[in-house]
Parts: sequence; C-alpha cells; structure tokens
Amino acid sequence: MGGAPVAAAAGAPEGALGRVVSRTLTAARHGPVGLMLRAAAMAVAAVGVAWIHRAGDPGVLCPLRALTGIPCPLCGGTTVFIEFGSGRPAQAVLANPVALAGAIGIAVAPLGLGGRWWALQPKTRAWMLGAALVGSELWQLVRLGVLRV
Repeated sequence: MGGAPVAAAAGAPEGALGRVVSRTLTAARHGPVGLMLRAAAMAVAAVGVAWIHRAGDPGVLCPLRALTGIPCPLCGGTTVFIEFGSGRPAQAVLANPVALAGAIGIAVAPLGLGGRWWALQPKTRAWMLGAALVGSELWQLVRLGVLRV
C-alpha cells in the first residue's frame, strides 16, 4: 500500500503545487476562509462581467426572454453581478433579489448555514425553492413591464 502520495483534489498536480491546490479547495469548503475565498471569487467575477459588459454589450443573455420576450425567474442574475461589479449595489438588489440571495447563500455556506438548509425536509426545501422562483418570476414580469401593477 505504499507508493507516491496522491493529491486530495481530483486532477490536482502532484508535488508542492498539488498540495497548495488541495489546501485551497479544502479551505473553500469550510469556515471563514471559505467565505472569504468564495466572496473574493464572486467579486472578481462581478468586476470581470461588468468590464466585459462595458466593453461590448452582449444584449439579452436569457434564451427564453430572447425568443419570447417573457423573462425567466433567473433573469437579472447576470445584471446583479454587472451592477455589483460597477459599484451599484442598490441596482443589483433591484435586478433580482432572489439571485442575490442565492449568491449570498452560496458565499456563507462554509459558515455552517448550508447544514441548516440540508437539515430541512426535502418537501420543505422544494416548497421554499418553488415559492422563491414564483416570487422571482413575478418580480421580473413587473420589473421588465410585462405585468402591470
């Protein structure tokens, strides 16, 4: 059972780099370091998306909205990151509060809050996700002027 040590992360190179990659991936899953790594990755992604959007507007990215004019519940998710990356958090919240809440949930999961989610009964989780998606769809329909209030 001897032999060369295997890197903990699948596909990670062996040696010093493999150990660094393995420790980083492990830290990204747990505790405050994981929170900071996830938040930093999201911040870099937000600034990158904002820069790409500013350089050349790709237009509507949602296939459903592009084909039918009707937004999906996740419409505005990219806009959330564009607005945050551009330094406009209020507009990010208005673009899609559900997508923003999901991103925050993913970021804080290493602090143990993810365990509370998985401790819920599957039926309860399904109802909560369904209610969030219905609420998000209604928000998008009003925000984009498809549904008048």
